[in-house]
Amino acid sequence: MTGHRRLTLAAPPPDPFGERRRAAWSVRLQLLGGRFEFETDSRALLRIVHSAYARLPAHRLAAVAPRFRVRLALGPAAPERAAAAMHAADPSPVWPLSGGGMLCGALQSATFAALNPEQGSALIVVSRDMLRHAYHIRYELLEFAVYVLAARGQGLVPLHAACLGQRGEGLLLIGSSGSGKSTLVLHGLLAGLDFLAEDSVLVNPEGLLATGLANYLHLRRDSLRFLARPERGSLLRNATLIRRRSGIEKLEIDLRDLPCHLARAPQRLRAVAFISRRHTRNGVLLEPLKPSAVLERISATQRYAAHQPGWAAFRRQLLQLPAYELRRAEHPRTAIEAVRELLAE
Repeated sequence: MTGHRRLTLAAPPPDPFGERRRAAWSVRLQLLGGRFEFETDSRALLRIVHSAYARLPAHRLAAVAPRFRVRLALGPAAPERAAAAMHAADPSPVWPLSGGGMLCGALQSATFAALNPEQGSALIVVSRDMLRHAYHIRYELLEFAVYVLAARGQGLVPLHAACLGQRGEGLLLIGSSGSGKSTLVLHGLLAGLDFLAEDSVLVNPEGLLATGLANYLHLRRDSLRFLARPERGSLLRNATLIRRRSGIEKLEIDLRDLPCHLARAPQRLRAVAFISRRHTRNGVLLEPLKPSAVLERISATQRYAAHQPGWAAFRRQLLQLPAYELRRAEHPRTAIEAVRELLAE
């Protein structure tokens, strides 16, 4: 929003928050079981929405998809005398804006995401200097808002996990950072398995129907050492180097530009595998786990999900599935063969 009048209680303008003004662009997409509408006046923010969600399979979890609204607003330009303003007695004026049924007053440098899960809406405000960090806008603000709305609005359990599938049935892959989860997912894709999600999976706690975003895969560069030169070249041509908050650099690979099998529909979970850093013993990759071990591991790895409303039902259903510890093989392709056999049983 540009050219707005300064908001005062003495003489407010007719529509100070822009509630009755239509956004310049509106995009509707079917994601994570819901119908999302993204609104913005910024071409730059619109490009970030497209980079995150364009050309993804439209997943449905119910006959009638719930609706969600996400408004993305770009903050006002910094004044020419920004340096002098920093030392001024008064801060920058409040910038009034609205979106998704919420009203907001933001200062000049504000960047934040405000969510109203009960109304299924979110307001994301991005300062102009933040535009040079498009990855963080997408990953930390936009995807955060979309996942929370989809989970809360549909009663789904949010898991830190990956999921590979075959013929509509999925294997839930749970592993800590550095366990080799992403490398395993990569070789599952190369073997022709369906890709549902790499890092975040939303699950219906009653039917164990899982959905996710099959957009990006994040890999350390040394994960490509298992690939032949043509395969490495193809991945690197579609990769961007990103830096996590931890300082770790990873290759972000857009799978929509590769001949991969993206899961066309939600996957019904058939089994769960906890990825271990320990190497295989006596050639056995999949070690069956007792229910007590499953409960211990799932609670330890899913601390956020364990406090969500559907957790108790999800845990009961999960105990009905075969569960394994998936140990590390000399080559990830060997582990994927075990995964394929498991899904084919």
